[in-house]
Amino acid sequence: MARKISKNKRSPQRASPKPLIGNMPFATAAESDRTRAARKAPVQPAAQLVAVESAPKAAPIPRRHEEDRPSGTLRIPHIEGPHRTGFISIAGRPNAGKSTLLNLLVGEKVAIVAPQAQTTRTSIQGILNLPNAQVIFTDTPGIHKSDSLFNRRMMDAVRGAVEGRDLVFFVADATKPISPADEHAVSALKQPAHAYLLLNKVDRVEDKRDLLPLIESYAKLHPFEEVFPISARTGRGVAEAMTAALRLLPEGPPVFPDDQFTDQPLRFLAAELIRERVLRAASKEVPHAVAVLVDEWDERPQLTRVAATILVERPGQKAILIGAGGTMLKKIGAEARQEIERLLDGQVFLSLFVRVQPKWRDDPQFLQLIDWRAMVGSK
Repeated sequence: MARKISKNKRSPQRASPKPLIGNMPFATAAESDRTRAARKAPVQPAAQLVAVESAPKAAPIPRRHEEDRPSGTLRIPHIEGPHRTGFISIAGRPNAGKSTLLNLLVGEKVAIVAPQAQTTRTSIQGILNLPNAQVIFTDTPGIHKSDSLFNRRMMDAVRGAVEGRDLVFFVADATKPISPADEHAVSALKQPAHAYLLLNKVDRVEDKRDLLPLIESYAKLHPFEEVFPISARTGRGVAEAMTAALRLLPEGPPVFPDDQFTDQPLRFLAAELIRERVLRAASKEVPHAVAVLVDEWDERPQLTRVAATILVERPGQKAILIGAGGTMLKKIGAEARQEIERLLDGQVFLSLFVRVQPKWRDDPQFLQLIDWRAMVGSK
């Protein structure tokens, strides 16, 4: 069993003929043998390890980095009636704001956020607990055309996440006109899937009348039941979308304990937090060539020791991440440690290593190694 992540972190066809805007009709415009073998595999001379240790400090632990903090508070009105439990998948194009939306809905950072497209690489589950409802959200990788084994697996994750769900939140960027890539993304929705169109980033749209032709274009691609202009960054419109969604969810008891907000293992979340800091520190140089493996995890009452390896595909990328005199890696380590400390609600000693692993995105054995499901059974 994977250790649960909870609020108490130290505790072990209903389709409408026309889409709706809000509720108004719209009528106009533990390591396995495979893991050990992979780690013992020979590497090229350019793949030697470089370590930078980030020691714990006495400074207060920040609740979250400023760039990830929603500026609004999400308050979902109480829905009367029996307890409801349902599954909602969040899908859409890369960089549409899906992970930001998930974090806002759950109220905790369960998915990393970075400026690069395709930051989310696998299905991430977050759990929203309300007085008489439990909603299990699945954040999915951005829908794109596959050009590698890794990308094909990402798209398999998307297809698996949108099938058989009670509802799909399709998140689209309201600041951009619809494109062939958007049309391709919408085609991933199986009809008749219950789906809401969430036009995100409306806080950046000066003239809201510009949303009408965009809504019409999406309505021609899929029979979305409702349309909600939202801002995942500020929280605008998200509570209204959730209020409507709750009425669609089936009655039933909760699936997870009421203090749990994700089912991902701690090791996976820590690896993702490290990768997020890499993406923010080296935004243009190594975005999709980076993977992170947690090699050691020793959690004790006063201090948790974590050792992780950052893998890249080329020696030049390794040099960028280390930086002159190790300055870049020290910066990544310090910021990642703060995030892991917030996750664990305790002090962390973090050791980071950098290694070259050529063409890891086309290596099935390695892709299995970094899948969070391979970590189930560990901390």
